[in-house]
Amino acid sequence: MLRHIRVLRRPGDPRRGLLITDGRPIPCALGRGGVTRRKREGDGATPAGALRPVQAFYRADHGQRPRCMLPLRPIRARDGWCDDTRDRNYNRAVTLPYPAGCETMRRPDALYDIVVELDWNRKPAVRGRGSAIFLHVARDGFRPTEGCVAIRIADLRRLLPRLSGRTRFVIS
Repeated sequence: MLRHIRVLRRPGDPRRGLLITDGRPIPCALGRGGVTRRKREGDGATPAGALRPVQAFYRADHGQRPRCMLPLRPIRARDGWCDDTRDRNYNRAVTLPYPAGCETMRRPDALYDIVVELDWNRKPAVRGRGSAIFLHVARDGFRPTEGCVAIRIADLRRLLPRLSGRTRFVIS
């Protein structure tokens, strides 16, 4: 089980970083807005601070169930995540179709084939402080995320079985 994972910005490109675990660097993509201590909804930035993994999701139709110590469930066709700051379910999982603004969890690309929810802005969710901060699969070339941390699928599959609710991602 991993206790601490450091996520550091790469010098020269604040949208790319290194996720360091057991002294081993893993390349990662960060938010298009870099890393910030003043996270706001829609800013595209990855929040700085210590975040814990809460639960994981996976696409059962895109591969076998990953090994995982976190609560894990398959992503269903009607799964969404509310990002509407005016909605009572802001920064929570919702069922689609949903009347407020939300993200579709069952994406047509592979970015959410495995997703780990990080505990950013939860219990209670402060409206406008940012939603849906995940560890997920990176785009080709580690193109920036909307605020999440993204790594290669192979690295995510190796990391996932070692994550628990006690693991801390320290993003700086």
